[in-house]
Amino acid sequence: MAKNKINRRQAVKNISLSLGAIGVSGAMIPNEFKNTSETMDNYIQSSIKGNINHSACRWCYQKIPLQEFAQKGKDIGLKAIDLLKPDEWKIVQDAGLECSLATDTFANIIEGFNNPKHHEALQKQYIELISKAADAGIKQVIIFSGNRNGISDKEGWEQCAKGLDPLVKHAQKNNVTLVMELLNSKVDHEDYQCDHTPWGVALVDKIGSSHFKLLYDIYHMQIMEGDIIATIKKYHNYISHYHTGGVPGRHEINDTQELNYPAIMKAILDTKFTGFVAQEFIPTYDDKLASLKEAITICDV
Repeated sequence: MAKNKINRRQAVKNISLSLGAIGVSGAMIPNEFKNTSETMDNYIQSSIKGNINHSACRWCYQKIPLQEFAQKGKDIGLKAIDLLKPDEWKIVQDAGLECSLATDTFANIIEGFNNPKHHEALQKQYIELISKAADAGIKQVIIFSGNRNGISDKEGWEQCAKGLDPLVKHAQKNNVTLVMELLNSKVDHEDYQCDHTPWGVALVDKIGSSHFKLLYDIYHMQIMEGDIIATIKKYHNYISHYHTGGVPGRHEINDTQELNYPAIMKAILDTKFTGFVAQEFIPTYDDKLASLKEAITICDV
C-alpha cells in the first residue's frame, strides 16, 4: 500500500513537471500542488478549460471498481464514461457523469451489419438497447460494420444500410444516434470492413440520417490513413464522437508517441464540435488514474 502511494505521488509530480515544461496546460502548475494526489486532483478539476468534453473508455480501467472510477474520474475532469452496458449506467449517473456511448454484451466487432445473416438478431438486440438508452437519457449507441469475409465494399455498404434501416428509424424516434466505429484492420482488427474514413462517410451518405454518424478513432485512423487533422477538417460533419490512443502501441498520448494531441484537439474545436472525446489508450503507469490525468490535461486545450 505504501509503495503504491509513493508511486502515485511520484507519477503525479512527474506529470506536473512535464506539463509545465512543455506548456500543454498553458501555465506552470504551482509547487504546492505537486506533493499530494488529492490537491493535484482539485487543481486539475478547477483548471479544466471546458472546451473539450472529456470522457474515458471503461474497458481500459476494468480493475478499478466502476463507482470509484466514476468518482475519481470526475475529480480529474471527466464528464462521462464510454462503452458502458445497461447495468452500469446508473452507477455512473449517480456519480454525476454521463454515459457518452452505450453498448451491451452482444455488440460484436466481427459479426456486424455487413453480413445479412446477422441482421435479424442484431436488429432485435439493438432495438432493445436503443430504447433502454433513450429511457436513461443516453444519446449515443455504438455499432460495428463487421469483418469483410470476402464481402466487397459495395456489398458491405448495401447490407449495412439495409440492416441498419429499421434501427436508424427507431433511433431517430428516440433521439439517439447510432455511431459506427472506424477501426484499423492492420494491427488490431484484421479484416474489419469500416477501416477507412471514406468508406464510413459513403455509408453515412447512403443512410442519409442525422442519427447515423461515425466514431473517429484517432489511434486507428493514424495507423490506416494518417492525415488526422486534414481528415477531421474534411469530414467533421460525419463524426459525432472521438477516441484517442498513442501510436504505436495504443498507450499514453504523451511525447512517447507520434501524434500531436494538443494540435488535434484544437482542430476538433475549430470544427465547432460539442460532443465527447474519450480516452481509449491502455495505461502503462502503475497508477492508471495518473495516466488518465495526464491525457486529460494534454487534451484540455
